[in-house]
Amino acid sequence: MSSQYTSREALKEVDALAAKQQSIYVYEAPVRLWHWINALAMTVLAVTGYFIAEPLPSTAGEATENYLMGWMRYIHFSAGYVLAFGFLGRIYWAFVGNKHARQLFVLPVWDKDWWKEIVFEAKWYLFLERDPKKYVGHNPLAHLAMFGVFVTGTILMILTGFALYAEGAGQDSIHYALFGWVITLFGDTMQMHTWHHVGMWVLIIFAMVHIYAAIREDIMSRQTMISTIVNGLRSYKDDRP
Repeated sequence: MSSQYTSREALKEVDALAAKQQSIYVYEAPVRLWHWINALAMTVLAVTGYFIAEPLPSTAGEATENYLMGWMRYIHFSAGYVLAFGFLGRIYWAFVGNKHARQLFVLPVWDKDWWKEIVFEAKWYLFLERDPKKYVGHNPLAHLAMFGVFVTGTILMILTGFALYAEGAGQDSIHYALFGWVITLFGDTMQMHTWHHVGMWVLIIFAMVHIYAAIREDIMSRQTMISTIVNGLRSYKDDRP
């Protein structure tokens, strides 16, 4: 998977098009569809996962008439499959989609300008810079956060989630054959449960920061943010390079 999309090229692309206040087609339809389905799946997983970790009080009567937690687990597992297969589909699209589709999975750590832009963006988010810059895809700080927290966090949740499911399915199941090694990697199931639970809260906090940053940038930056993940177009608010 080639990653020839450096910060220099991104800035050149912005300068060339922003002079005429044009829009750039950034996020293709499969990427946008994955984004919203993934957001829904993660919401369902967080809500049901919370109640699985902290079950509701038992109720009187026949168990067959009080299957709430059973449905909670079923919905959680179903959303887990949606998350996992959606993530695999997103990796596939990184190979066949446009160069912006690859950005999520590739960090240009060799690019000195990229690191400088991370420092600038950190100062911008802290209100230490007066004027924001223009970007095509994710700005470098958001790029680093998406890879470091979202991508790695999602991989952790998928692996530990399926390993926990494999534990219940039994050692003779296909799930255990595929993910049983994860239990060994973490040492014991209690450690794996803990990391899975911590991972949920990390992704919840990340989602809150992500939503705040998107709204903030849509208001304060020089390009569109929220509408871009709806129609795919990054539009610019001024013609300054």
